[in-house]
Amino acid sequence: MNLGYFISKRIRTGHQGGFSSTTHKIAVASIAIGLGAAIVSFLIMEGFQNTVKNKIYSFSSHLLVTRFTMNNSLEEQPFFYNIDLYHNYPKYGYIDHVQEYAHKAGLIKTDDEVFGVVFKGIGKSFGLNTFKQNLVEGEFLHLPDSGYSQEVVISRAIADKIKANVGDDLIVHFFQNPPRFRKLKVVGMYETNLSDYYDSRVIIGDIRLIGRLNDWVDSVAGGLEVFVKDQKDIDKAYETIGEDMDYDLYIEKVSDKYIQVFEWLGLISRQVKILLGVILIVVCVNMISVVLILVMERTQMIGALKAMGAKDRLIRSVFIYNGINLISRGLIYGNVIGLGLCYLQYEFRLVKLNPHDYYMSFVPISWDWSMVLLLNLLVFAVVAFVLMFPTALVARINPIKAIKFD
Repeated sequence: MNLGYFISKRIRTGHQGGFSSTTHKIAVASIAIGLGAAIVSFLIMEGFQNTVKNKIYSFSSHLLVTRFTMNNSLEEQPFFYNIDLYHNYPKYGYIDHVQEYAHKAGLIKTDDEVFGVVFKGIGKSFGLNTFKQNLVEGEFLHLPDSGYSQEVVISRAIADKIKANVGDDLIVHFFQNPPRFRKLKVVGMYETNLSDYYDSRVIIGDIRLIGRLNDWVDSVAGGLEVFVKDQKDIDKAYETIGEDMDYDLYIEKVSDKYIQVFEWLGLISRQVKILLGVILIVVCVNMISVVLILVMERTQMIGALKAMGAKDRLIRSVFIYNGINLISRGLIYGNVIGLGLCYLQYEFRLVKLNPHDYYMSFVPISWDWSMVLLLNLLVFAVVAFVLMFPTALVARINPIKAIKFD
């Protein structure tokens, strides 16, 4: 048996209920609380980032292909979308879906309200499975084989402002010369809580209505929305598609279009990492204090071991094993605390949020097990490394003075 481990085990069990036992409990508690807080923080951060990103991507896709223009108008320059990317996107491997779209500005006029909106036109290739998570009431558009649909899906925020319900008719006036209007029926409502970008202004209808208003021919749209299978492949898809596109087309990442939101998410990530750093500092200071107390408490034992010929390395290993035992116990309790709290929030949604401020109605949890494992390894490695410093005090203890120490 390893002699250092044997001595460490004996001194752990030799004074249960004493002062050293209390310091051990404090050390274990500090590690457990620190790791638990880190796990909760990172899983909430992952859940928050994923929720906001998925809301944006479900509404606007991952990549946008439009016709290159210097015009900053809300409405895109039309182009024929029957290009190779639209029909043969499976050849890229990492592209999941491509669909056409167009925008047109307008006004909703009711008996009491006039409200500015952006009409987003979609076609038969629209990926409803991606958008379905945002549909909160009614149903989605029914797109006929010929003509165009006179149905529309509006946001719940717009519905509340104009006092509209599913089944009501709306008069939408479109900005053009001469102005035109259409009577459309509300068949559904969506909600993303991203009011600054979607809910406060975007309604969804048939792209063929925009084509009729703009006198477009068939197979013309304002742009293409490109969905990738894995968000990790967005940059790869951006570069590959950009190389294959015609010179008059422009590809843009949605994360660049809504850069304020993604920079804000990055800021949240940095804040959580700073919190982890603070937690590690506190835990390391506590462990250093505990080991120093243990060394001072065992000064006579250290002197006796040195007098019998024990090397400094052996004596240091006694306290290192003791410290590692405390770290291991702290990690076990920390995982129970952190994962337990996350499970309760994931299942019962105990902590609510204001959706208008946080884009969601409750604190989300994302089960990133690789992150949980990384946090455990990081806490263990950093705190175990820090143990080397207080145990170095062993080499400076004189055996004669240590035996007389009281």
